[in-house]
Amino acid sequence: MELLSTPHSIEVNNITCDSFRISWAMENSDLERVTHYFIDLNKKENKNSNKFKHRDVPTKLVAKAVPLPMTVRGHWFLSPRTEYSVAVQTAVKQSDGEYLVSGWSETVEFCTGDYAKEHLAQLQEKAEQIAGRMLRFSVFYRNHHKEYFQHARTHCGNMLQPYLKDNSGSHGSPTSGMLHGVFFSCNTEFNTGQPPQDSPYGRWRFQIPAQRLFNPSTNLYFADFYCMYTAYHYAILVLAPKGSLGDHFCRDRLPLLDIACSPAPSPAWGELPPSFVLEII
Repeated sequence: MELLSTPHSIEVNNITCDSFRISWAMENSDLERVTHYFIDLNKKENKNSNKFKHRDVPTKLVAKAVPLPMTVRGHWFLSPRTEYSVAVQTAVKQSDGEYLVSGWSETVEFCTGDYAKEHLAQLQEKAEQIAGRMLRFSVFYRNHHKEYFQHARTHCGNMLQPYLKDNSGSHGSPTSGMLHGVFFSCNTEFNTGQPPQDSPYGRWRFQIPAQRLFNPSTNLYFADFYCMYTAYHYAILVLAPKGSLGDHFCRDRLPLLDIACSPAPSPAWGELPPSFVLEII
C-alpha cells in the first residue's frame, strides 16, 4: 500500500480552558484513504504550576477521521492556563486491524485559556450545594504584620494599596495574576459570632463594618471555589465599585451575583457557611 504523506501546516485556534480546534494539510491522495488521526498532546514543564492541580500526563488521542478542523475537548487531560505542545499523525486502518501510519507532523505550541463564565457558574453551583447552614458576620477584616500597617500609614496616606492577586486557588480563575485589589476575610467563630482571634497572616488587624464595603454602589461577583484537601472549602468573591476598572474587568469574566441572594442579605450583616473560608477582594 502506498505510504501516507506527513501532515504539515498545523493550525490551532478557538482555544478555551478545556478545548481547542486543530487542522493541518495533507496530500489530496490521502484525504479519502485516511481513517484515523493520532494526536500527541504534551504539557510543557512549568515549575510554578499549581501543586493542588491533578497531575497531567502525556496524552495520545486516537480519533476517527473527520473533516478538518476538528475540536479536541476534554477537561480530564486539558488544564486551564497551561502550555501544551501538539503533533499529529494520520493512519489507515487495514483489514488485519493494523495501521499504516504517516510520519509525525511538526510540533506546535499553544496555551489554554481561563475558565469562562459557564465554568465559573458550575463552580458557583457546587458552592451553593455544599453551603448548608449559614453563620452571620458583620465585619470585613484583614490581618497582617505590624510593619505592613505602619507602611500604609507613613508612605501610603493611610491607604491599604491594591496589589495583584497571586495564582493561588483554581488554576483557571480569570482573576489570578490579573486583578488588583485588597483581600479581606469575613469568617467568624462558631461559638462567638466574632472574627477568630488568631490569624496566620499576622497579629495586627484592620476591620471595617460590612455595610461600608457591601452597599448598593458596589457589584458582587463570584470568582473562585476550591478545596485545599482539608475540612474547609475556599470561596473568593469580588466587591467592585460600580463603573470602576475592576468592575469592568469582572463584568466580562465573572458571574454577577444577585445582592438579594448573596452572602450579605442585610446592609449590616451577612451570612456564610461555617465550612467555608470566604475571602473578598
